[in-house]
Amino acid sequence: MTTGASRASAFQASRWLRLVWIVPAILVALALVALAAHGLRTLPSIESFLRSYPGVSTHPAATPIGVPAWLAWQHGLNAFFILFVIRTGWQVRTTKRPSIFWTRTNTGVVRTRNPPIRITLDLWQHMVFDTLWVINGILFYVLLFATGQWLKIVPTSWDVFPNAVSAGLQYASLNWPTDNGWAYYNALQLLSYFTVVFVAAPIALVTGLRISPGLSARFRPLDRVFPLPVARKLHFAALIFFVAFIVVHVLLVLTTGARANLNHMYAARSATGWLGVWIFVGSILLTVAVWVGARPVVVRAIAARSGRIIHRKR
Repeated sequence: MTTGASRASAFQASRWLRLVWIVPAILVALALVALAAHGLRTLPSIESFLRSYPGVSTHPAATPIGVPAWLAWQHGLNAFFILFVIRTGWQVRTTKRPSIFWTRTNTGVVRTRNPPIRITLDLWQHMVFDTLWVINGILFYVLLFATGQWLKIVPTSWDVFPNAVSAGLQYASLNWPTDNGWAYYNALQLLSYFTVVFVAAPIALVTGLRISPGLSARFRPLDRVFPLPVARKLHFAALIFFVAFIVVHVLLVLTTGARANLNHMYAARSATGWLGVWIFVGSILLTVAVWVGARPVVVRAIAARSGRIIHRKR
């Protein structure tokens, strides 16, 4: 008879076997893309296109130069929160039979007319980081428009699209765009950041609220136009998008002048020193410490301060 442990080990083995051919296939595909892009750049018509559209779109004269200190802090906090949003969201999705639940105490600061609902401890942790991420995001939106920094990530000219194609071709051919990230972003970066801030983040928030256990019942009138299965698929798609964006973003930051890029986004300065690198390293160490420290026993102790913990036998 096959035991649960043997089935689990077989499943783990099958996942590793898939990686044996998936990873090399991805590397081969990337190499082919680089060769194809390099070949395209040798064509006269493509060379002319790259000269006409070097990869940077037209910017309004009022576009601010540099990265303010508040944006550096916002960037660091957002990176910290989003990693734990993704981690806890994945735990919620993959835990089939949760055994620990949390019910809010209805005698504290937050009180409701109806009795609180019971949720899993993983979902409680996910909602905590979601809330912190949203609060940080609201502050980000306010400061973004109050300081004019929105001009750096919102397209204001149609030439952003051909310039984005140009920048993408330069990236694909491994000949990085020679732009100054302190002053402006290239067109592909601009469109990427616009998508993250004004498309993906709102989709993640709206779909998260739609599928939230405490709110989904209140949104029953939306079942026809925005059913729960659709919201769940969009929410998961947003998670995958953020994971892909983070991987590509970090890879490019570290391969296109890591020290300068980290100085821009972590030290809010255009310099060649090491301050941004050390702040980045410190943020990584803090993230690792919290990641390792967020064990079930610790999470239970924190959650118990605002609710009742219930254990269920598996």
